[in-house]
Amino acid sequence: MISSSKLIEQFNMEVIAGKNGLHRKVTETDLSRPGLEMAGYFSHYSSDRIQVLGTTELSFYNLLPEEEKAGRMGKLCRPETPAIIITRDLEAPEELINSCNETNTPLLKSESSTTKLMGQVTSYLERELAPETSLHGVLVDVYGVGVLITGDSGVGKSETALELVKRGHRLVADDNVEIKEINKNELIGKAPKIIEHLLEIRGLGIINVMTLFGAGSILMEKRIKLNINLETWNKEKIYDRVGLNEETLTILDSKITKKTIPVRPGRNLAVIIEVAAMNYRLNNMGINTAEEFNNRLNAEILKNARKENE
Repeated sequence: MISSSKLIEQFNMEVIAGKNGLHRKVTETDLSRPGLEMAGYFSHYSSDRIQVLGTTELSFYNLLPEEEKAGRMGKLCRPETPAIIITRDLEAPEELINSCNETNTPLLKSESSTTKLMGQVTSYLERELAPETSLHGVLVDVYGVGVLITGDSGVGKSETALELVKRGHRLVADDNVEIKEINKNELIGKAPKIIEHLLEIRGLGIINVMTLFGAGSILMEKRIKLNINLETWNKEKIYDRVGLNEETLTILDSKITKKTIPVRPGRNLAVIIEVAAMNYRLNNMGINTAEEFNNRLNAEILKNARKENE
């Protein structure tokens, strides 16, 4: 949850009334324009949402009889209402100011147009109120693909990320990745504030990637699309050698493509991850090398079978 005061900071709004209610929590991402409520219909009033009053609502309100105005605004201000926002820098009705002060409902004013402000606030709330979790791993931007590198402690995640940064890719987070689910199958990862731009290399310590490699070597946040899971090579385990097996990693309620890479001396993990990112992009473009090879192989087997039958 976020408080109404955060909206003031984010969108540079002016507080008109109800200053004692700025601690109220915003829990809904949807906003409401109370048009029917202005006409007196409150049966389905979404009072737990931020209410937005624009030119249409206020011009209709000004047509109401004087004896109805105060009561109408009194019903608009509820204890659970996070805030009421007036757009286009319009003049706030005196009855609304009085009701907001009586009920401690924050009344805010913005210079933005109604549609523009609603779009901006909705996008902001969807991001801020999105489900959140954290994972042990490293997040790197490789060729525009957000690659989440996971694996047991000491397997070489940070060292691989360092090599990728040296090769021109960008670090987002090391060791701990904060992940938000903005939409279904849309995960945004970033680093906790305390470890932004930092990378831990065993035997070397903590290094500041931005200081060493420049501002172009880091990224504040990135959408996660691919998971590379590093695991110590197990000679008893059969690893996918063609690429037909599709694994997924579930984070919150979303799934992303997962590739398991066995680690052993001599394997260049940075190059493998680069190729995995490029191959992921090709798959999204409809080019699947593994399927093409499988089709080619099946065609060759069928061809040989026909020759034997002739």
